[in-house]
Amino acid sequence: MNPIRPTRLPSIPTAARLLSPALLLCGALVCAAADSPPGAKTYTLFEGDNISVGQGQELHPVRDVNGGSWVVAIDGKEVLVSAKEGPINMKVTPLLKLTEVSADFSGMKAERAYTFMNDPTVRLTRGMSQTAQTNAGYAAAVNQATAAQNNAISASQMGVNKTSASGATSQGTNADQTLLAGPNQLANAAAASAGSDLFPIDTRDTEGDFDALDVSFDISSDKPLVAPYLVTMTRFHERGAPEGSYKSQVYAKAIDPVGAKAGKVKFQQAGFPLGYVLEGFEIHLYDQGREVATNVAPKRQVLTNDQAFEYVRAKYLEAHKGQTLSASPIMGSLPEDLQARVAEGKYSQPFFVLVSTDGFAHQAFSDLACKDRIVDSYLDQVVGGIRFKPALRSGQPVEGVAMVDLSRLRF
Repeated sequence: MNPIRPTRLPSIPTAARLLSPALLLCGALVCAAADSPPGAKTYTLFEGDNISVGQGQELHPVRDVNGGSWVVAIDGKEVLVSAKEGPINMKVTPLLKLTEVSADFSGMKAERAYTFMNDPTVRLTRGMSQTAQTNAGYAAAVNQATAAQNNAISASQMGVNKTSASGATSQGTNADQTLLAGPNQLANAAAASAGSDLFPIDTRDTEGDFDALDVSFDISSDKPLVAPYLVTMTRFHERGAPEGSYKSQVYAKAIDPVGAKAGKVKFQQAGFPLGYVLEGFEIHLYDQGREVATNVAPKRQVLTNDQAFEYVRAKYLEAHKGQTLSASPIMGSLPEDLQARVAEGKYSQPFFVLVSTDGFAHQAFSDLACKDRIVDSYLDQVVGGIRFKPALRSGQPVEGVAMVDLSRLRF
């Protein structure tokens, strides 16, 4: 069985509809480590998938996976969407994503396999077991018949009749020896027929009767993944289907938390038609509802902080042509102790910053007019680490003022 390496699927038909690619703009970005050296590549740009599901016309973004169910949020409450409750409608939207969290897959294999009930070895063992049970019954009957035959022969040779327990009388002859044959011959005949009767011999090439996909790999991440889950998308060709036709299957599985030490993941994906041909396979990793970059993600690029911001800024300008908007924070590199300081009540009040056309700010002010400067070197460091969407006037970047609330700031 040759392993199939992850490849990008061009489309997901029918149950999982693949829509025209969209671009993730100004989404939630994870804050880069504050101690990253200048020029360090801490962000990853990749093509991921946003998945929405539902059991009606209304679809909801997937937040998690619980057993055999998708988890979505409806009116602020977690709701399970399961095939047990009816057909699931699904929308899979590919789009470029930028994240600072990335995981590594190693030793990945995805190869055709058998489910337990369809495994040729299991089928042979089960057939042999059933045959052995049947043969035991046949052998017992043969022994009884042989004993009766021997008794009849002895009685015939002695010139007397043998009376059965029921009171009937039978006369043994030399012909009886031929009809009953020997116990070994009857036992062998049973062995030749019992298995084929109880488990028909399959004349097809059993090596091609795969109905499952075995997936295994090691996974690690420098940044802990607390509630990760996987989504695989497999494209396959059915036996006997027209050339060039294919179907797709979407599979999801929650996995254990992921850390810097590589952990083993292994699972079997069932539900494929017998003898299917594997044409494409891709895997996506999510943590708490957000997709995580991986080393096998399509269109993957590793970027420095500055490169990542330039990419986001350029896409922001492209997506808001002709619009007039205020400046606002979008990403940044913040001090590690900032969260603790905010929890202590420091920097709890919003402040204002002057944002350049390039999306940079350097000083904090207590007023909207940016006249009353806040003299605080630590706060200046925080402000300098934040990158902003520049203010727009008719789609053109201009200097603007942004309000910053560190107690609510999340990248």
